[in-house]
Amino acid sequence: MKDIFYQYIETLQNTITSKLEEIDGEAKFQEDLWKRPEGGGGRTRVIENGKVFEKGGVNISKVHGALPKSMQTYFGVDDADFFACGLSLVLHPKNPMVPTVHANWRYFEMYDKTGKIVDQWFGGGQDLTPYYLFEKDAVHFHSTCKKACDAHHPEFYSRYKKRCDEYFWNTHRNEARGLGGLFFDYCKANEQMNMKDWFNFVSEVGNSFLEAYIPIVIKRLDIDFTPLQRDWQEIRRGRYVEFNLVHDKGTLFGLRTNGRIESILMSLPPHVQWRYDHHPEEGSAEHKLIEVLQNPKDWV
Repeated sequence: MKDIFYQYIETLQNTITSKLEEIDGEAKFQEDLWKRPEGGGGRTRVIENGKVFEKGGVNISKVHGALPKSMQTYFGVDDADFFACGLSLVLHPKNPMVPTVHANWRYFEMYDKTGKIVDQWFGGGQDLTPYYLFEKDAVHFHSTCKKACDAHHPEFYSRYKKRCDEYFWNTHRNEARGLGGLFFDYCKANEQMNMKDWFNFVSEVGNSFLEAYIPIVIKRLDIDFTPLQRDWQEIRRGRYVEFNLVHDKGTLFGLRTNGRIESILMSLPPHVQWRYDHHPEEGSAEHKLIEVLQNPKDWV
């Protein structure tokens, strides 16, 4: 399974980066191949200062070796080895009318000291973080997510949409990071789904990403914006940074397993503001976004 999934994310990375370069029209992805001293490595691709994308990364990795002590405590196991691979992407467009997007699809195995698999699971999802609320965009993104889920289980969309709303919640701000999407983790073999079934589900979600996001980018990328709207984008990016550094499990896992720091932090936007006690004007477009972030809604 680990070989099948890694081959899948290699192909998916190529597909996504090619499409994003086509949409941007100017910038190209810079590629870094890196190795992890403890075992494994990855292929990081970053795009910067483009016509459409101010910064973005589409990274794949596969790492393995002894499970660090901090992660043994987290998983409640003694000496164990692990294998983890996945694709992680974050895109920060230049135009504040185009939303930031994040996605991740991953696979994990844990072994005893004889090399026997003692646990394995899939995880992942995709979520949208706009700076200005276009309800049609939210409906499109969530409808595409639902279509991918419905092909595998009638309850997957509602279940993983709810988990996404719960996961991407900035508790110290009492608001969501964005408009959500899907979030699933610890997807293990059970009576209804074997590991091949889970692979089929996760790969269907991965394959739906471009369909979910690119039409939104094309629709919004040429809208004019003001310096004040750019300021708002940078203020909201600050909340994005706060979530990733304080709450995000993927970031924390990478740091605790001696992951490659440049790849882990590629999710951070290049221009950010933290204004003291900033509140948008009541009734403004900015305030409309905050209302939805504080009260997540069903889009489909």
